[in-house]
Amino acid sequence: MTSEIPSIADLHALGAAQQPAYPDAEAVQAAVDKLRTKPPLVFAGECDDLTGRIAAVTRGEAFILQGGDCAETLAGVTADNVRAKLRVLLQMAVVLTYAASVPVVKIGRLAGQYAKPRSNDSETREGVTLPAYRGDAVNGYDFTPESRVPDPQRLVDVYNASAATLNLVRAFVTGGYADLRQVHTWNQDFVKGSPFAAKYEALAGEIDRAMAFMQAIGVADPDEFHRVDFHSSHEALILEYEHALTRIDSRTQQPYDVSGHFVWIGERTRQIDGAHVELLSRIKNPIGVKLGPSTSPDDAISLAAKLNPTNEPGRLTFITRFGASRIREGLPPIIEKVTAEGLQVAWITDPMHGNTFEAPSGYKTRNFDDVLDEVQGFFDVHRALGTWPGGLHVELTGDNVTECLGGGEMLTDADLAHRYESVCDPRLNRVQSLEMAFLVADMLRKA
Repeated sequence: MTSEIPSIADLHALGAAQQPAYPDAEAVQAAVDKLRTKPPLVFAGECDDLTGRIAAVTRGEAFILQGGDCAETLAGVTADNVRAKLRVLLQMAVVLTYAASVPVVKIGRLAGQYAKPRSNDSETREGVTLPAYRGDAVNGYDFTPESRVPDPQRLVDVYNASAATLNLVRAFVTGGYADLRQVHTWNQDFVKGSPFAAKYEALAGEIDRAMAFMQAIGVADPDEFHRVDFHSSHEALILEYEHALTRIDSRTQQPYDVSGHFVWIGERTRQIDGAHVELLSRIKNPIGVKLGPSTSPDDAISLAAKLNPTNEPGRLTFITRFGASRIREGLPPIIEKVTAEGLQVAWITDPMHGNTFEAPSGYKTRNFDDVLDEVQGFFDVHRALGTWPGGLHVELTGDNVTECLGGGEMLTDADLAHRYESVCDPRLNRVQSLEMAFLVADMLRKA
């Protein structure tokens, strides 16, 4: 890695996939200039801390829980919404930590996840064709010509929304909401009668008794009981935004992307000679790369060489997204070659993106059983190879939406219309997320 960051023009010259077609270059420059004057959203030292935590995952000593919305919306930046997402992630982390006895690195898919790659540049409805919705960072969801025009001012709006989200998260995790003694409170407004709410409450009772025992024998009340370390992440998709928020750290004179602690390259933008790999190869943040079924073992080796030439533990995470039907066949050759090369990589599974389909009702959905099967396949492969299944990356919400089929609530196609609220891909709801945590905790215990 070098501290020299290529210019935006040089990056675009490499071939920049999935970028907005902005109609006004001067407006783009004005938005970028404004972003360059904004304070960092995160700090370099926080990024370094996360790198150290992911290094523990690389060594098989910890597990990553990464989750949040498929695509955040500017309208969704409310205290209730942020608290609901944080709450379900805290509940999942407690289940994984206590039930599987492994430290959990908590990373939110939030405070920056406003842009989405799309399979098609345009969308047609009833004979009308407009640009595809690419997330609130780019254009509006409403299917009108005015809404769908890419607007660079939205990048500034995203910065402001991300700052507000991070302020809320920091207030919650340091102000008492994340205190382990609140473990029952996180469950109070759960769906009545949910079997997983009851299971969680039983686990919370065990935690209470363990804490009371420690207090009774005079064990000090550690700071870790009262707060949690929580980091932000998003796909580094819109080059103008990430470039404008890449700054030189005054301590080390090294560049960091201060838009988030952890940023990743998507399956559609991981071209080894492309703009996204080039930009992220220059920053010091911990970074991830999504690997789908088209990935060859040599692709993974080339990406590691480009993105982590010094083979630093914690620097690089491979996020696999094969689909339940392909994970057991497609993943082993990649892990085997990466391991044989001695590369320091954390492996986590994204069981969502490879299992999406259109239901008969027309809604884009996922089946909970398929999602779970891909996670199980991920664990099976790592167990067979003697490597560490390092984490779980899921699209979820703290609300009781009806977007994914199945799970303990046994949601059907007919249920999808009740509360389908995602503007892009379907998310696990709160009950399904907690169910997933208990099932993954069982897998972790065996691992």
